Amino acid sequence: MSRDDAPAFFEGPPDGFRGGEDLGAPGSFPFTRGVYRSMYRGRLWTMRQYAGFGTAGETNARYRFLLERGTTGLSVAFDLPTQMGYDSDAAMAAGEVGRVGVAIDSIADMRTLLGGIDLGGISCSMTINATAPVLLALYTAVADETGVSRDRLRGTVQNDVLKEYVARGTYIYPVRPSLRLVSDLMAFAAAELPRWNAISVSGYHMREAGSTAAQEVAFTLSNGVEYVRRALARGIALEDFAPRISFFFAAHNDLFEEVAKFRAARRIWARVMKERFGASDRSCRLRFHTQTGGSTLTAQQPLNNVVRVTVQALAGVLGGTQSLHTNSYDEALALPGPAAAGLALRTQQILAAESGVAAWADPLGGSFLVEHLTDRVEADALTLMWRIEEMGGSPEAIDHMRDEIHRAAYRHQLAVEAGTRVVVGVNRHATGEPHEPPAGPDFGELEARQTAALAAFRKGRDPGAVAASLADVGAAARGDDNMLPVMIEAVKRGVTLGEISDALRSVWGTYDNPP
Repeated sequence: MSRDDAPAFFEGPPDGFRGGEDLGAPGSFPFTRGVYRSMYRGRLWTMRQYAGFGTAGETNARYRFLLERGTTGLSVAFDLPTQMGYDSDAAMAAGEVGRVGVAIDSIADMRTLLGGIDLGGISCSMTINATAPVLLALYTAVADETGVSRDRLRGTVQNDVLKEYVARGTYIYPVRPSLRLVSDLMAFAAAELPRWNAISVSGYHMREAGSTAAQEVAFTLSNGVEYVRRALARGIALEDFAPRISFFFAAHNDLFEEVAKFRAARRIWARVMKERFGASDRSCRLRFHTQTGGSTLTAQQPLNNVVRVTVQALAGVLGGTQSLHTNSYDEALALPGPAAAGLALRTQQILAAESGVAAWADPLGGSFLVEHLTDRVEADALTLMWRIEEMGGSPEAIDHMRDEIHRAAYRHQLAVEAGTRVVVGVNRHATGEPHEPPAGPDFGELEARQTAALAAFRKGRDPGAVAASLADVGAAARGDDNMLPVMIEAVKRGVTLGEISDALRSVWGTYDNPP
């Protein structure tokens, strides 16, 4: 929100303003002020650093680096072929292996990725959607191999395919079978992984694609409502899955609007769950992970990004996040270097240990500015959500949401180009200094190593067992049984992610994005 949008009373409290009256307490419905009474006095937010580098071995080394420096949760970034259901030796994967995350083709890769890490002692978040069931199958299979019981596994799999159609694009199958996979995963987790968040409904990628704060809240929560409907239709009891729904939001630069956004999102979700679905208070809590805004980072004067990330992280903490990732200042240029990644983690640790913000629950609650903005985001988001409901729900409103985000992104870009939205170092205080990216890895050599390892893995398999498992995957796709147990058995027999995805493509086809 720009200053031009602010009402005149922002010069001081309006007449009749009642401060913190009627706000409720942190930890009480509708959770405007936070989902837990003590908030960070009882437990700090989980400090995650999203990372994935080429091969599983390189990524495991980065995780060890971060764990040694105090990160308290893992967060896995996968490369594009893994996200799109292709093995590293597929023709469609050429030139993309390992570039934006780690390549995971098989159970061998997953073993290497998690080597030496206590899966029963740390939580792991996997940012994966269309192939989420396969990655969770691989993770579960490795836990089974290492003797970690399934009821000890803690973490999150994003599994939010609707936002892929709306904003991100890493979809594979048509909408209906994709939603079937989502609910299969939710049902499996409810039965087998009681400490696992089976879905992380994501507004982050919508915000990165250009949405406004209100659109981020509205479109995310509308998708969340659809997933609740699907899970109930699947026969899962509400209280068996609703407490494990998590959310994922961006934190951008407007500190007060971002804090208000998080507070409004909690309030809306609590009321929707209570009034529409009759959920218990426990199931009305909106728990969320925050990532600082990648799209706000600039290649020009990259050290400025340290300040941006700090402001955004502060917004997440003041807004009551349960988990936080802070971007590295060099991410607009290349994959984060160790020094930049370490500084990003230290940013969180300084906020937690030195700033004093962790001592208070909802410290901005009662501010006339923040309360006004919370009400405003809530009202705008509810208007947008009602429009989606009128269209028949999120699956029917995919094109509408996509168009609205595109329009918002276009308006933002026009404002940057006109200079009415200031980006320091880009359209104001620019110096013209070169900003060449640092030398990166040799991705050709990396791809060759990954495909060679995959070829060696395939040679060691039992071809009959692989064929039988793929037949089972196809049969399950044509039927109604839960896909997860079949996938777990398949990956244990050596079936690869790409082979499972191809078997599903042969049954379901692929999604054609309308022009």
